[in-house]
Amino acid sequence: MTIRGWIRYREISGFPTFSVEEIRLTFPNYSEQVIKNELFRLSSQGIIYAAYKGFYVIIPPQYAAKKIVPPIYYIDQLMSYLGKPYYISLLNAAEILGAAHQRPQKFSVTTIYPKSSVSPSKNNTLVWTYRKEIPSDLLLSKNSETGVIHYSNVELTAIDVVQYEQYIGGLSRAATILEELAEKMDFRDASKNLFGYTSIATVQRLGYILEEVLEQKEVAEVLYIELLSFVKHFRYVPLSTNRPDANAKKNTRWKVNVNSIIETDEI
Repeated sequence: MTIRGWIRYREISGFPTFSVEEIRLTFPNYSEQVIKNELFRLSSQGIIYAAYKGFYVIIPPQYAAKKIVPPIYYIDQLMSYLGKPYYISLLNAAEILGAAHQRPQKFSVTTIYPKSSVSPSKNNTLVWTYRKEIPSDLLLSKNSETGVIHYSNVELTAIDVVQYEQYIGGLSRAATILEELAEKMDFRDASKNLFGYTSIATVQRLGYILEEVLEQKEVAEVLYIELLSFVKHFRYVPLSTNRPDANAKKNTRWKVNVNSIIETDEI
């Protein structure tokens, strides 16, 4: 059997991905150069796609024209290959949850440290964010074309788009997403689970945006009650960490120095 034949057999057997190590084990008599040349040739022909160092996706017919496969198709298999827990996050999680106002151009994945040593240029469609641990109790799952994928629930997504706003285009973009998800948010018991995975400053910023920018008073009130049950006293923080806040207007309820103007997109 040739490498191409083996790849075709995997495809029809329901295995849409493979690693270089599996090729080595299957073809022990092939030199590294022969394997490298064959994988390069198959990639050039649009038969396989190098999604990560040492990890390939067999391109299905529906994606053959572009010779690239969307990460949602293979992300669970990739993270299994890397041996890391993960969840689909930020704008991609928001899209799955129903906030589809702006389709994200990149695919955001949150996993644990250490950070990857692979250059982002190897697959510039993936955006990586990192946590010390993955909050498995705050994740949802659904079936994809190739298996099961994991993504953040509404409340964790709300926290993430504020905490990692630099990855999505800023706080105005975050506020637009929050506006679309607000009706689904339920922060009851957030002090018992959600707050342990973020910073108090992030909760303050989120609360301010929900209450003062989006006028989601009821949602914000629940969040505020949970915040006070989690920590009795908290300090003033800047709304934007990228701007000076010395002379900013102060929001005394959330203790936020309002040093940035937030405007949501028209929905």
